[in-house]
Amino acid sequence: MKTKKLTLCGLLTALAVVLSLVERLFPLDAVVPVPGVKLGLANVVTLFALTRVSARDALAVVVCRVAISSLLMGSVTAFLFSLFGGLLSLIVMWALLRAEGTFCSLLGVSVAGAAAHNIGQVIAAIIWMQTGAVVAYLPLLLVMSVPLGLVTGLTCVIVLSHMKKIDFNV
Repeated sequence: MKTKKLTLCGLLTALAVVLSLVERLFPLDAVVPVPGVKLGLANVVTLFALTRVSARDALAVVVCRVAISSLLMGSVTAFLFSLFGGLLSLIVMWALLRAEGTFCSLLGVSVAGAAAHNIGQVIAAIIWMQTGAVVAYLPLLLVMSVPLGLVTGLTCVIVLSHMKKIDFNV
């Protein structure tokens, strides 16, 4: 069982890294006039991991994804921003998933995770730039969290519905 779980976490990490790389190929800046906005495809993997493995395993997937992605295509600032965003997103989605069905749907969890990711990145920017002025950018990011969080949430819902057809016990 441990081998199966470790393999799944490795596959999820690899998938999240690949999705991060693919996401860079499609600059959303051309369509959305908010610089730095991304689809958040790797968050599909985070949400999936939270629904299928333990929170601790999902945390490992997020941290490994951030580290590998930053080594492949980033910098120290990219690592810091991704780590803060990924961890806050993970915490918020984990907390909301515990109340899924009574409080919010998987789509709501995804939107909240997208918003938390943006908040985490703004916190990282405040720390890195040593100024609170970057908070002025947060409302634009939060507005974009809704449609982009819905896209990632819907993607996860579709993936989960297909996974029901597969024997998937970890």
